[in-house]
Amino acid sequence: MRAWRACILLAGILLASPALAQSSNFMTLSSPEFAGGQPMPAKSAMRGANKSPQLLIGTVPLNAKTLVLIVDDPDAPAGLWTHWLLWNIPTSASVLAEGEVPHGAVEGKNSFGNARYDGPAPPSGTHRYFFHISALDTSLSLGRGASREELEAAMKGHVVGSAKFFGTYAAN
Repeated sequence: MRAWRACILLAGILLASPALAQSSNFMTLSSPEFAGGQPMPAKSAMRGANKSPQLLIGTVPLNAKTLVLIVDDPDAPAGLWTHWLLWNIPTSASVLAEGEVPHGAVEGKNSFGNARYDGPAPPSGTHRYFFHISALDTSLSLGRGASREELEAAMKGHVVGSAKFFGTYAAN
């Protein structure tokens, strides 16, 4: 029994190690503006200031060259609705500031038809808004306004780590 406890303790120490986390491609994504699974601030909504929330990115894999962010709503009546596509984010960007695009990053076309962040605008009920961050072993040559399909095709075979979290927003 003592050996079993020692194994569990050792596994916990190894999994908590930042060096191991970087080598195992474990990433983190959060926001100081809302906790995971909780309501997003009104300023992030389309009817509010329509500003992307501040995001905190942690434990980027050492072999990553760039990051990709995809924000979507799986609860939209028309199916998966993309609110923001952003790629070639520098791996040094541990904070994505509210309402800003990091220098060198490129925005793609969202489901509203715009190459920018467009926040929550649920027609009814409460929707979930997922923030997906992926670390890539390359930068992408896609131009501004590329579609989600083009982005996902370009990412194929280059993802070396990822994380996601979500917030909610209710229709008024």
